[in-house]
Amino acid sequence: MAGLGLGVSPCCVFVRKGMSGNEIPIRMKLRSDGEWGFGNNKRRKSASFSSGEQEMSFSLSLRDKLCVSVVSSISEVPGSQWDACAVDASGGADKFNPFLSHAFLSTLEHSASAVRETGWIPHHIVARAQPDNNILAVLPLYLKTHSYGEFVFDHSWANAYHSYGYNYYPKLQSCVPFTPVTGPRILLRNTPFRDQIFDILVSAIKDLTATSQLSSLHVTFPSENECHKLTQKGFLPRIGMQYHWKNRNYKNFDDFLMDMKQSKRKNIRQERKKISAQNLIMKRLRGYEIKARHWDSFYTFYRNTTDNKWGTPHLTREFFHELGSKMGDNVLLVVAEEGDELVAGALNLIGGDTLFGRLWGCQPRSYYPSLHFEACYYQAIEAAIELNLKTVEAGAQGEHKIQRGYLPVTTYSCHYLIDEEFREAIQDFLIREAAQVKVVMKLLQESGPFKEGVV
Repeated sequence: MAGLGLGVSPCCVFVRKGMSGNEIPIRMKLRSDGEWGFGNNKRRKSASFSSGEQEMSFSLSLRDKLCVSVVSSISEVPGSQWDACAVDASGGADKFNPFLSHAFLSTLEHSASAVRETGWIPHHIVARAQPDNNILAVLPLYLKTHSYGEFVFDHSWANAYHSYGYNYYPKLQSCVPFTPVTGPRILLRNTPFRDQIFDILVSAIKDLTATSQLSSLHVTFPSENECHKLTQKGFLPRIGMQYHWKNRNYKNFDDFLMDMKQSKRKNIRQERKKISAQNLIMKRLRGYEIKARHWDSFYTFYRNTTDNKWGTPHLTREFFHELGSKMGDNVLLVVAEEGDELVAGALNLIGGDTLFGRLWGCQPRSYYPSLHFEACYYQAIEAAIELNLKTVEAGAQGEHKIQRGYLPVTTYSCHYLIDEEFREAIQDFLIREAAQVKVVMKLLQESGPFKEGVV
């Protein structure tokens, strides 16, 4: 199989056509800053980036230009301008995705959860209008040295590269670290140049991948529309599946249960009765109600889960404390108490129209029947009904969610591979995988937990 065969120069020069038809030179400065293995050369030095060392200029009109740069920390971008891009890209405040906020992403970096030392090297893209320097678009982007914390599994691709003597890592990844939540990834302000800026940024990150001699560029959990647009620009689409709960204008939890088949309704009621039978009290805490002791306890619960399942805790104790401080009422922490003791918890974030369930854990060496279902699923449903939210996204995997009212929905990712032969092989795999995912989703939908006619 052919190697990548791409050279690196101190200053890479590309050419783009402006709206006037004139050619505009685009210069991206690169600095060789570390030893990575690329292509067929295991110890070859290649490009690593730091803030201010790369910049591209594009013409938007006869007067305006767009300056595209890479920053090594989200703290280099004003929070208000990042969030303005994220709100517009999400479709307004009523649909805002909290995981795209400056507060959430900066918490990942400041808490040393998503940083160079953990294999997440920030390379965020920022597009500024000239001459006023307003930010018109941002794109969360990371140089990755592994595939952990992504929830779109490409380890077999890395193994295939390795078997041919090539290196798959590092790679570029546009995503929200450790968070399988669908949302836009190219965050654009509402401007007359919106579509043009999108095209420019896609070209920029593709060029960045090629000139840096990286194996690949991945955009995970984009919106369906964004995935479609990226596919038209040479990315390979991939589909996956999650389980979401839909609010059909329910007045309360019992109203929701009446839409369930009798056997499923009975099972849920029995599970919920077990909570009080174990002398457990469930509480939903928001904002100032969540104290430092809650976060310390939840971190213990989180570590218990990672020790039992994943092996590696991606998030630090500081992450949870800073998250609570920065995001206020957007955080919903469900806790279970036995007497005066916290014994379990489930972390959720509240968006414009969606409740996002994220993490769960309980005391080490403790077992409480049905508590996981209560804390993660039933409490989330009750909260969504009370807050008049349309959806509960309960995270990745878990067919056990179906009988509790969460139905399969399609998720998306897009992959840009430099090596043509690997690209063709992976494309063939993705076509076959997609056919299997669609069959499974159809079967699950047909055997769902709801009465006939409930959609």
